[in-house]
Amino acid sequence: MSAERREREAACTARPSYGALVVAPTPSLLHGSWRPIVSLGLAARSPPARRSLAPRQVTHEHLGGRTRSSVARGGAGAAASRRCGMAAEPRSSLSYRTTGSTCLHPLSQLLGIPLDQVNFVACQLVALCAAFWFRIYLSPGKTSPLARHTFATIFGIYFVIFCFGWYSAHLFVLVLTCYGIMVTASVSNIHRYSFFVAMGYLTMCHVSRIYIFHYGILTTDFSGPLMIVTQKITTLAFQVHDGLGRRAEDLSAEQHRLAIKVKPSFLEYLSYLLNFMSVIAGPCNNFKDYIAFIEGRHIHMKLLEVNWKEKGFHSLPEPSPTGAVTRKLCMTLVSLLLFLTLTKAFPVTCLVDDWFVHKANFLTRLCYLYVVMQASKPKYYFAWTLADAVNNAAGFGFSGVDKNGNFSWDLLSNLNIWKIETATSFKMYLGNWNIQTATWLKRVCYERVPWYPTVFTFILSALWHGVYPGYYFTFLTGILVTVAARTVRNNYRHYFLSSKVLKVVYDAITWAATQLAVSYTVAPFVMLAVEPTISLYKSMYFYLHIVSLLIILFLPIRPQSSIQRQPQNSVNKKKTD
Repeated sequence: MSAERREREAACTARPSYGALVVAPTPSLLHGSWRPIVSLGLAARSPPARRSLAPRQVTHEHLGGRTRSSVARGGAGAAASRRCGMAAEPRSSLSYRTTGSTCLHPLSQLLGIPLDQVNFVACQLVALCAAFWFRIYLSPGKTSPLARHTFATIFGIYFVIFCFGWYSAHLFVLVLTCYGIMVTASVSNIHRYSFFVAMGYLTMCHVSRIYIFHYGILTTDFSGPLMIVTQKITTLAFQVHDGLGRRAEDLSAEQHRLAIKVKPSFLEYLSYLLNFMSVIAGPCNNFKDYIAFIEGRHIHMKLLEVNWKEKGFHSLPEPSPTGAVTRKLCMTLVSLLLFLTLTKAFPVTCLVDDWFVHKANFLTRLCYLYVVMQASKPKYYFAWTLADAVNNAAGFGFSGVDKNGNFSWDLLSNLNIWKIETATSFKMYLGNWNIQTATWLKRVCYERVPWYPTVFTFILSALWHGVYPGYYFTFLTGILVTVAARTVRNNYRHYFLSSKVLKVVYDAITWAATQLAVSYTVAPFVMLAVEPTISLYKSMYFYLHIVSLLIILFLPIRPQSSIQRQPQNSVNKKKTD
C-alpha cells in the first residue's frame, strides 16, 4: 500500500467519536408518484465538528446531527481532519455546548458524546418508561381524559425545556400564536393562516440559526421539535377547515374520516402538540386518532374499522403492545450498534476526499457512494424506531389487523426497513421512508394544490427541512429521477411480466438501479453545502441527471392506463413495484 493511500485512510478514519443520534423529523426520503424526497433523516446532519484551541481558521461542520462552528488547529493531525471535512475539538468544550440541562455532563464526558445528544437519548429512554407507566396506571379506565391530557402535556414541556433550555421558547411562541389563529380565524381561512404562520416561523428559525448566528456558541438544534409541531399545527388546521368550512360532498373519503367538527380546547391543543411521546422526535399523527387514544377509544375504533365482529368475534379484544415494543427495541439496539460501527467506518466526509474525487475510477466511486449512504441510515433507523416504540408503549399506534389476522401496531411507524432495503422502484423506496412526513405532505399539499402537485410538494418538503443548498440539490434531482423512473416503468415493465424468470431479472436490475439512484440523489442532503455537492456530482459526471433528462426527452410518455390493458393476473403480481 502506498504512503499516500495510507495517509488518506488515516485521515478518513482518525476522527473523534460521534453520537449523531438526534434526528429531526426530516428528518427524509419520500414517497410514491406523489411522494417527494422528504429527507434522509429526521434532522439529517451528520457528526458534529470538534473545536480546536488554536485560533484562526473557522470552519462549519454540516454533516451531523448537530452542526457547529469550529476553529481548526495547525499541524498534520488537523490537516488530515480538514481533508475529510472535520476539525478537532476538545471534549470538555464540546460537552457544554448546549442550551439545555447540563446535569448529564459527566456521562457526556465519559461516553465522548455531545451533551445535547446525551440529553436527547436520555429523554427518549425516560419517555419510554413513562409511556409504560402511563398506559398501566393512567389508563382510560382508571383516570379521566383531563388527567391524561395534563400529564402528557406537562411531561412533554419538561422534556423540551430539559433538552433545549431557553430555545424552547420558540416552540411555545409558535404553539400559542397558532392557537390564537385557531380560536379567532374564520373556518374558511384557518388553514391558510395557520400554514403560513407555522411555515414562516419555521423558515425564519432555519435562516437565523444558519445564516445569522452561524451556529455560534449556543448551537443546540431545536429545529427538530419545531418541524414536528409545524406538521401537527398545519394538519390540525386543515382538518378543522375540512370539518367546519367545506361541504361533505367536496371531501375525499380520507378527508371526511379525519375531518374535525369541533375546535379543540386549549388543553387538547397543547396535549396534541406537546405530549411527551412525540414532542422530541415525532412522529406526526392525526388529531382524531390522538383524542381517541386519550379517551380510550383508539383500539376499539381501529378494530371496528376492519369489521372485527363480521369475522365471527362477538367481543372486542384488548391487544397488548408489549410484543411490538419489544421487537422495535431490538431493532433500535441493532441500529445503534450499526451506527457505532458501520457509520464510523464509512463517513460521509470522505466523499470529498482527493482520492475519491480525482483518483478512484467511476465504478469504485459508484459502489463507495452506495456503501457510504447505506452507512448513514442507522441513526435514522434508531431514532424513528425508538420514537415509534415510545408511542406504542403508551398504547398509541394500533392500526388494526394485518392480512394474516395478527394485531398490527404500525399506525405511527415512520419507515419499513425491509421494504426500503429491497425496494425495486424509486416509488417503493420513498414510499417506505419517513412515512409520516410523506403522509403530511400528501394531505396538506399534494391533494390540495390545483397545479403541478409533485413540484409543489417537493418545494414544500425542501422549505420544511431548511435552507441548506444541499436540500434543494436533492429535491431538484428527485423530481427528475421520479419522472424518469415512472416513464421507464410505464414503457418497459409489462414486457417482463410474462414469465417468472423475466420477472426475477427485472426485479434484480431495478433493485440495483433503485439503490444506486437513491444514493446519488440523497448525497447532497447529507453534505448540505454547494461546493462538496458539485465536487461529488462532477466526479460522477452528473450521470443520473443526464440519463434522467434523456429518458424524459426521448422516451414516449406512456400513460399507466395502457399498461392495465395487459392481463389482469399479470399486472396484479406486483402492485407495489
